[in-house]
Amino acid sequence: MNVLPLSYALIYLVVGISLGSYGFGLIEIRPETNFLERLTELTVIVSVFGCGLKMNRPLKFWAWQSTIRLIGLLMPISIFALAAIAHYILGMGWGAAILLGAILAPTDPVLASEVQLAHVEDQDELRFSLTSEGGLNDALAFPFVYFGIHAIKDSNWDNWLKSWIGIDLLWAIALGIVMGVVVAKIIVWIEHQLQKRRPADDLMADFVVISIILLTYSLTELVNGYGFLAVFVAGFVVQHSYFVKQEKRIEHLEFVEQIEKLLEVTVIIILGTVLLVNPMLKYAGQSLLVAGLIFLIIRPLGVWLSMLGSGLPGTTRNLMGWFGIRGLGSIYYLAYALGEGVTGETAEQIAWITYTVVVLSVIVHGISAYPLMARYEKIKNKSKQRRKAT
Repeated sequence: MNVLPLSYALIYLVVGISLGSYGFGLIEIRPETNFLERLTELTVIVSVFGCGLKMNRPLKFWAWQSTIRLIGLLMPISIFALAAIAHYILGMGWGAAILLGAILAPTDPVLASEVQLAHVEDQDELRFSLTSEGGLNDALAFPFVYFGIHAIKDSNWDNWLKSWIGIDLLWAIALGIVMGVVVAKIIVWIEHQLQKRRPADDLMADFVVISIILLTYSLTELVNGYGFLAVFVAGFVVQHSYFVKQEKRIEHLEFVEQIEKLLEVTVIIILGTVLLVNPMLKYAGQSLLVAGLIFLIIRPLGVWLSMLGSGLPGTTRNLMGWFGIRGLGSIYYLAYALGEGVTGETAEQIAWITYTVVVLSVIVHGISAYPLMARYEKIKNKSKQRRKAT
């Protein structure tokens, strides 16, 4: 576990800033939107697959109740609360407001490693909920990213609303689930057949993991499904395929985490180099307002509402409310929207609010993650000891 009272992402961000134009000036080339989109896309793909691999519970309603509440209730609450703030307070049109809400509502599966499941046997409810939320909400925010983009391009919703519901919402989600199951099962079956003739070495096992991730994502996107959702489902399927071979599951997870960490370092350093003082100051008031409302009101209140009747301890719910970490998923959605033709003042406003909120999240959540989780573990251990004593 991290022994520093801050996340490594914060260190990477500082390194990136020091290498950029405000530091040593070693990196002054600003990456194109398409490059940033592809890099963050790959990082999130690997991360959500890792989240799927950590899902160590049966596919039963009782086991996923907290996740269902976080995705089915908290996600729309967050999107529409942010959209209302952006529209009524920041003066954005509804299309841009919903797009900003969809960009900033998902928690990040990449930067939340300090608060996610530590290993495949971890049964902690808080860690499971945050890990599964991080793996799923990046996929399920995508319909509203599309909604915002459509609304910006065409203010007459009647021209595209039916196709959005049919294709971007229902079809894409259904295909994401189906493709995640089918592709992963086919590749795992092929691997099992090959191992009957020749046992797989470490290199072959790593190749299988990469194949599952890339094939699942690319084939799902090819049929207009949500690739992030499919990759998460594929990770879950792979985890259960090797349920009796725990060493296999751990090998897959360790390899995925190594790739994820390398990609995380790269993206966060690049993010540090592209930050500019003037535009961040221009939108500083708006950014601080949005960040403060997300961190201190929307997320905590949304979790409280979503968890009514769940029976979870107050400490668990409070930490769920605080750890709404924003990060590389938001950067990917931003880059995707810019690549889809969102331009001008709207694009600049959304971009710098997003960058600032992500940076603030890296700072405040990064600094608070270790001490709060350490305190949580102490409370949980004391509770276990009291139950044993009685």
